[in-house]
Amino acid sequence: MKMALVYPLAALAEIAGCFAFWAWLKLDRSPLWLVPGVLSLIVFAWLLTLVPTDAAGRAFAAYGGVYICASLLWMGMVEKTAPDRWDLLGGAVCLAGAAIILFAPRG
Repeated sequence: MKMALVYPLAALAEIAGCFAFWAWLKLDRSPLWLVPGVLSLIVFAWLLTLVPTDAAGRAFAAYGGVYICASLLWMGMVEKTAPDRWDLLGGAVCLAGAAIILFAPRG
């Protein structure tokens, strides 16, 4: 699977899984929300193993920037709370950091 898809899909899976727990604990939803939540978190972990790097920490660190941007998208699209300029600037900085980590030339 191409890395350009792995990180966004992993972010979607992680956010959806975490939101299921949030909905159960904070929004008084049924405990049945935990079933898709756990499955989603399993998919998230599996997707990160597809990142073509020899260091798990590097894959996880680079993913962090993508996760932050995906979280801001989730906030806007699902929670209907528009990110402000500081959210967007912070997301851009994190995404630039992720790109540096992942694509830096290594010998």
